[in-house]
Amino acid sequence: MDAAGQESFREFVAGRSSALLKTAVLLSGGDRHAAEDLLQNALIKAAGRWQRIDEPEAYVRQILYRQQVSRWRLKWRRRELTVAEPPESGAAVDGAAGVELRLVMRGALARLTARQRSVLVLRYFEDLPEADVARILGCSVGTVRSTTHRSLARLRSLAPELAALGPAEAEQQPSRDFSPVEVRP
Repeated sequence: MDAAGQESFREFVAGRSSALLKTAVLLSGGDRHAAEDLLQNALIKAAGRWQRIDEPEAYVRQILYRQQVSRWRLKWRRRELTVAEPPESGAAVDGAAGVELRLVMRGALARLTARQRSVLVLRYFEDLPEADVARILGCSVGTVRSTTHRSLARLRSLAPELAALGPAEAEQQPSRDFSPVEVRP
């Protein structure tokens, strides 16, 4: 890679790595360390082909999705799952409702299977149509639809307080770090 390519790669990483890390965190079920590894590997792969990439962000996101699919296709399971407990609601202060909602969503997403989490992240956080999700995950549109349906049902059972949240209340939440806020199909 020449000096101009190195500089453009550095600018891309500096400007887009935080947004890409958010996606990686969601794909990895809230495990920040796994997300950082996922993003780092994607950036390494992109750096090797940097001069030939037309749309760098789309290319890196595609690598993230495919690496995550490869991870959940592996036979081994993680032995330990860390989940943040939401703070007690009696000690709430300004902005605490949004934080509690994000913690509940993070915990519920972490308890989904990797495939379910990937489908929800692609459909609702990345706002991709079913056909694109199917192409990225290497499955049929029907599989995406059924997995989305089952994933939302499981999300509702894991975090019933999210199902009680209406669309107007969801839009008033301060952050969309852990979409989908509205879990109604």
